[in-house]
Amino acid sequence: ERLEEEEDERLEEEEGEREEEQDESLDQVNELRRQKVREMVKVAWDGYEQYAWGENELKPIAKHGHSAGVFGKTHLGATIVDSLDTLYLAGLTEEFAKAKHWVENSLVMDQVSSEVSVFEFNIRYIGGLLSAFALSGEEIFKEKAVEVADRLMPAFNTPTGIPMALVNLKTGGTKNWGWASGGCSVLAEIGTLHLEFQYLTHVTGNPIYLEKANHVRSLLNSMPKSDGLYPNFIHPKTGNWGAKHVSLAALGDSFYEYLLKTWLITSKNDVVARDMYFDAIEALENRGMFSVVSNGFTIVSDLKNGRADGRMQHLGCFSGGLYALTSIHAINGKSEHYMDLGKKITDTCHESYRQTASKLAPEAFRFDANGAVSSKSNERVYILRPETVESYFVLWRLTHDQKYRDWGWDMVQALEKNCRTSSGYSGVRDVYSEQPPKDDVQQSFFIAETLKYLFLLFSDDTVLPFDSWVLNTEAHPLPILKGVPTV
Repeated sequence: ERLEEEEDERLEEEEGEREEEQDESLDQVNELRRQKVREMVKVAWDGYEQYAWGENELKPIAKHGHSAGVFGKTHLGATIVDSLDTLYLAGLTEEFAKAKHWVENSLVMDQVSSEVSVFEFNIRYIGGLLSAFALSGEEIFKEKAVEVADRLMPAFNTPTGIPMALVNLKTGGTKNWGWASGGCSVLAEIGTLHLEFQYLTHVTGNPIYLEKANHVRSLLNSMPKSDGLYPNFIHPKTGNWGAKHVSLAALGDSFYEYLLKTWLITSKNDVVARDMYFDAIEALENRGMFSVVSNGFTIVSDLKNGRADGRMQHLGCFSGGLYALTSIHAINGKSEHYMDLGKKITDTCHESYRQTASKLAPEAFRFDANGAVSSKSNERVYILRPETVESYFVLWRLTHDQKYRDWGWDMVQALEKNCRTSSGYSGVRDVYSEQPPKDDVQQSFFIAETLKYLFLLFSDDTVLPFDSWVLNTEAHPLPILKGVPTV
């Protein structure tokens, strides 16, 4: 018996040693991957710095600046502001210092007579500046965030207090998107203010920002809703809902995200946000937003006049991570269900990458009867989007299942093969092609989100731990606040 015990102990020791060696080997591989992503950040940044400094974005093939419509006719260094925290986290200190110098000396908005997106300037500029302030402690970032926020304030001057979509930075003139239902404002835009405005009020002591966000939310909360659903459009003059279109992707997505994260950033003191969130996601499930298709994959569809459209958008792939995060904070006994749903959505999004020739995912897709991913001609693009790797990152943090890191590495390889140019990274026009043509745009969110999520995926859990930080919808981290007012 003694010999048997000794043999068992020896075998256990050997097994333990093997596991330790395996863990060390994985750690080494992971660190190499992390350094690779850091190098990608530097390549993307260097191309922008060399060919488009001060412009909003880079055209890496034509090698000059680019500006998406959401920025209006401006030259306001969107990539600089959006990249600040990624540069800081990646330890690119010289690049961060140069970016800070530009912000301090060149980010001036009061003479910019152009209409810009309130939503995009909130999540990219205010979010980016506040995150840089939270990480570095440099006061200039807070001061500039206040300047931007104050330029956006005229958008709230409506009969209901629901903000308009566009504001002229110089004149304060406002209007809504021409394509929006009947002159309406968009749910995801008006409902994606709380994190930034809550933190801005906290660090400045000025209540106006939080008051604006709270007023919008109170109005949304009090309005009658069919089946508990929040339509994507609401009129800023009348407060009436627009078209009966409900989405956890474009037009709706971050409204839901910010309800959960507002509860979290207030150390769970904002119970209005909590209750609105859990009621809203219950309504989405009850009305059939999630469906299992022929090959067993779960898709997230839009609801149009109460019916699911059977189409999954890349933008909706963030919801895998959202539901995984929901699972660890659930108050309704459905924690396991939410984690399972988060994993299944993320599996679906991974499949949309795995099946294409380029191993990049389309903007939107469906599964046919044989389980193959397909897209319409205008949905075949990949514009360097981050939503799927966002879910990989959240699920890695919460499960430590190695497959999420491996899937992230697959994405790195696909980006290197199909999107890298001599001067940065470009989106592609057809993910189903073996050699997809490039669109020649390096989006500001590529460094801000896609590369940051990849970097965090391969970083230790002590980098931006979930019990201390919340990431806004542009992946800008803001600290969880203690003892803050919520109303």
